[in-house]
Amino acid sequence: MDDPPHNARVESKSEVREFTDLVVWQTARAFRKNIYLVCRGFPKQETFELGSQMRRAAVSVTANIAEGYGRFSYRENMQFCWQSRGSVYEVRDHLTTALDAGYITPEQFKQFDLQAISVIKLINGYLRATRLRQLQPATRK
Repeated sequence: MDDPPHNARVESKSEVREFTDLVVWQTARAFRKNIYLVCRGFPKQETFELGSQMRRAAVSVTANIAEGYGRFSYRENMQFCWQSRGSVYEVRDHLTTALDAGYITPEQFKQFDLQAISVIKLINGYLRATRLRQLQPATRK
């Protein structure tokens, strides 16, 4: 399982030039990669069922962070982050299904769930930071 970057910290505005510079996106990407890896071990009949649902939800996490970053307004960015957070919760539910079906071990479930919670916390922090930027008066240079 890929771990989030050890130097994961909130980046200052000047250091973020692309959505790929966001620690929240980088951590969500590692989570997405791990979901893809675990789905490879599912039974063949689940390739287009549970595995597909999990992969699509995991892709939605990073895609919504990226799309929100590219939007014009803070409000739109936050809306896409809320969707991203919802997708993490969807993956968590699918992981519960995979555990109940015996496709993953309780240890794997715990690792994935901890990683999902980490992504949720980072999304929440990104939302707070975006909200604060929205509330700050525009400064002119």
